[in-house]
Amino acid sequence: MKELMLGNKAFARGLYEAGCSFVSSYPGTPSTEVTEEAVKYDEIYCEWAPNEKVAMEAAFGASLAGVRSYCGMKHVGLNVAADPLYTMSYTGVNGGIVICVADDAGMHSSQNEQDSRHHAIASKVPMLEPSDSAETLSFVKLAYDLSEEYDTPVIVKMCTRVAHSQSVVETSDRVVPARKTYEKNIPKNVMMPGNAIKRHPFVEERTEKLRKLAETASFNRVEWRDASCTGKHVGIITCSTTYQYVREAFGNTVSVCKLGMVNPLPVDLIKDFASKVDVVIVAEELDPIIENHCKALGINVTGKDVLPICGEFSQNLLKKLLSPIVTGQEFNDTDVNAVADEIPGRPPVMCAGCPHRGLFYTLSKNKCTVLGDIGCYTLGAVAPLSAMDMTLCMGASVSAIHGFNKAGGGENEGKTVAVIGDSTFMHSGMTGLANIAYNQSDSTVIILDNSITGMTGHQQNPTTGLNIKGDPAGKIDLEALCRSMGFERVRVVDPYDLKACDAAIKEELAVKAPSVIISRRPCALLKNVKHNPPLHVNRDKCVGCKSCMKIGCPAISMKDGKAHIDNTLCVGCGICEQLCPVGAFESCQKED
Repeated sequence: MKELMLGNKAFARGLYEAGCSFVSSYPGTPSTEVTEEAVKYDEIYCEWAPNEKVAMEAAFGASLAGVRSYCGMKHVGLNVAADPLYTMSYTGVNGGIVICVADDAGMHSSQNEQDSRHHAIASKVPMLEPSDSAETLSFVKLAYDLSEEYDTPVIVKMCTRVAHSQSVVETSDRVVPARKTYEKNIPKNVMMPGNAIKRHPFVEERTEKLRKLAETASFNRVEWRDASCTGKHVGIITCSTTYQYVREAFGNTVSVCKLGMVNPLPVDLIKDFASKVDVVIVAEELDPIIENHCKALGINVTGKDVLPICGEFSQNLLKKLLSPIVTGQEFNDTDVNAVADEIPGRPPVMCAGCPHRGLFYTLSKNKCTVLGDIGCYTLGAVAPLSAMDMTLCMGASVSAIHGFNKAGGGENEGKTVAVIGDSTFMHSGMTGLANIAYNQSDSTVIILDNSITGMTGHQQNPTTGLNIKGDPAGKIDLEALCRSMGFERVRVVDPYDLKACDAAIKEELAVKAPSVIISRRPCALLKNVKHNPPLHVNRDKCVGCKSCMKIGCPAISMKDGKAHIDNTLCVGCGICEQLCPVGAFESCQKED
């Protein structure tokens, strides 16, 4: 049956058809939907793990037990999971293991633009890279076959455009291979030095076998230009979504070496291709990995000397930069398929009624130095709140405040806090908090508990009491956890109560002791959250002082010198009401 599918949905369908039985992931855009689609298949056990390292280790355990397993993450998540990945390369697998890593060229939802191919190369793990949804489904099934045949985990690398675009796929039935028998094998599975040193040669031999496979396998292919083409013969070596851009930009006027396996890369295939064309171009997003491989083979190629190393590619970008080489003519801007009018910018903001807004306003008002973390609350750094000074990676806020305060903090001593979401705290904030308790810095950590993993689309986490299916699950008590880690000062505030937030922050910063403030209110977008009626502005009372504009609520604007509320956005949180010096905000269903 043929169906139009998102790349991530096709990935999940591949898991289903390949007989995957165990899925453990941590949500991270643009990879999240793979697991959200997989959970719809009752035949597959699925879970959200506290972080990517745990997810990969759980997938390894399921493989050890003899079933096909999967774990998924975004590119920065693979940094967290690198520890087990690099050693899994040595142990190999029992049941097949497929790992999805989704890169985010253009940084649509990420703090960096790293290229995950480096992890595949460094860990010596094979990596496949599909260019559309149909390839995604087939590559997932192929990855399991390769995993079990070559005794290795296999990474399937997605990117934002493949993960979140649609193309036609043809589905088939689920085939579950016979469960592998678990056999005790200390030399293979116990990676202490004496055993690991004997497994390294196996890894190198495996890599060479996979390289030989890459020379002839169908996932790497050459598409020669149309026989009617004359003039300079241009050959483009490419992969992933850039393959689609090359074809759309230049059609069959160029020959293409399309690589589906990006680690290990073929040698003879590329040499043969290069020998039959006049000019070789390597078109790849981000780092020049294929380009450097070609240069190491002695092939003269054009690549990052023309194409950018930063950001996403597009059809128009390739036309503009490569047309002088491909056609011998400068690119004509009139050929660009573009929107006639410039699209106005839409900077991201915290939602109307976001529980983090009141807390960040209070921090800003108190001129606190705020060490932030990864989550939708990172938008606290955006004007007009501008209430965040640092964001590095998951959990870094808690570790960093300890170092900041131990180093004295300079002028900021006594007014610095760390903020971290509930899901991020469970991901990697607990170890930093243990460090504060153990090494005793006078640090105040604020856990922004909105009862969900908000940034990636409302996934459950260990603090919510529900599992991936929404069924009751184990629930971690944040207050009890913090106290058990050695914190005597733990308090909970409602971020909609500005006076309570202000008192809590001032009191905890004034005390020379480690402390935790839990700012607790559910995300305003959760379906089970009941809102108050929207507020409206009494224009007779409003003096146009713009005090309400200090919180950056998208439901509030100024019209004819007076505050105005969009009642389709307002959730009646009452923060603006607390800021108004003249009491112009009133509860009502309709605007005057």
